[in-house]
Amino acid sequence: MSMASQIKVPAAYMRGGTSKGVFFRLQDLPEAAQRPGPSRDRFLLRVIGSPDPYGKQIDGMGAASSSTSKAVILSSSARADHDVDYLFGQVSIDSAFVDWSGNCGNLSAAVGPFAIANGLVPASRIPADGLCTVRIWQANIGKTILAHVPIVNAQVQETGDFELDGVTFPAAEVQLEFVDPADEGDAGGGSAMFPTGHLVDDLDVPGVGRLQATLINAGIPTIFVNAADVGCTGTELQDAINGDAKALAMFEAIRAHGAVRMGLIDELGQASSRQHTPKVAFVAGPSGYLASSGKRVEAEDVDLLVRALSMGKLHHAMMGTAAVAIGTAAAIPGTLVNLAAGGGERQTVRFGHPSGTLRVGAQARLVNGQWTVTKAIMSRSARVLMEGWVRVPADSF
Repeated sequence: MSMASQIKVPAAYMRGGTSKGVFFRLQDLPEAAQRPGPSRDRFLLRVIGSPDPYGKQIDGMGAASSSTSKAVILSSSARADHDVDYLFGQVSIDSAFVDWSGNCGNLSAAVGPFAIANGLVPASRIPADGLCTVRIWQANIGKTILAHVPIVNAQVQETGDFELDGVTFPAAEVQLEFVDPADEGDAGGGSAMFPTGHLVDDLDVPGVGRLQATLINAGIPTIFVNAADVGCTGTELQDAINGDAKALAMFEAIRAHGAVRMGLIDELGQASSRQHTPKVAFVAGPSGYLASSGKRVEAEDVDLLVRALSMGKLHHAMMGTAAVAIGTAAAIPGTLVNLAAGGGERQTVRFGHPSGTLRVGAQARLVNGQWTVTKAIMSRSARVLMEGWVRVPADSF
């Protein structure tokens, strides 16, 4: 009986922020996977090890969490004012589905370093020492990201003393600027970053009740609710939510109803095929708690607490794109995020998440009665974990 051989495809396995993913150059993909469509999705599913009914992704590069079931495709940008085009795929763990509806802010930190190291940034733009600003076109959402990558001896500097809660070891700092991160209506169907036109909406969710919610398109479409309204404190760690099937079902119901209100889907049944967006998060005022690392976070260390769910589970830290949404909402007086942080005007906010704390800044202003945000800034780190080839059966895509 004849069996298909395996093929090998050049790739790198990288950590970016608090996520990990498999990175490819578009030109290195098998021809059938160089174009969007079922063949590309099947290829990435097989690389990551999905769908896996056991939920472990043993036969692939995934590591059985939303933070590690990811793929990135990069190419030299066709846009004269950008260096690289960045396409992100969130790979479902237990179903045959790749969600292309949003960005990964954490892996955005690894895009610049990979692009520099793999010839996607012109050599003339790479200094001998200092910072190389990589101009990234985020193709999923049509936005610009500027990554300021440290360079030593014309090579990416990966090691350093920058510490990021949720990552065990220090590394070199990569500062990210998300330029004009608010959605202008192409994804959410609205005309501004607040698709309903309100800073706070009443969201009716059967079985849950009427909730106040801030629905925002900035970084990634996000639904913010008050922790107390959903029976939470804002100090929860992963096990408290992910081990509670009733709580997970509640948050998925909130996400689905919020997605309809935001115009992301037409009816509730479509939520299952759009797992990556929107995100749902709950906020609370400052309070002390013990982070998952065992480190004590004091109330005075943070402006507010935020917990967010990704792909149906509470995230172990914070998604980078959700951090952009948090920073943007915190800068706009009257949102639930802003109110949880004490209200008023602010350009930076430090929030507590399950692994510790994170600081993010945003510049927002009111123009002709509508809020706009010019950029959001945060720091992450990135490191190559392994590079070479991934192998997949030739008949799998």
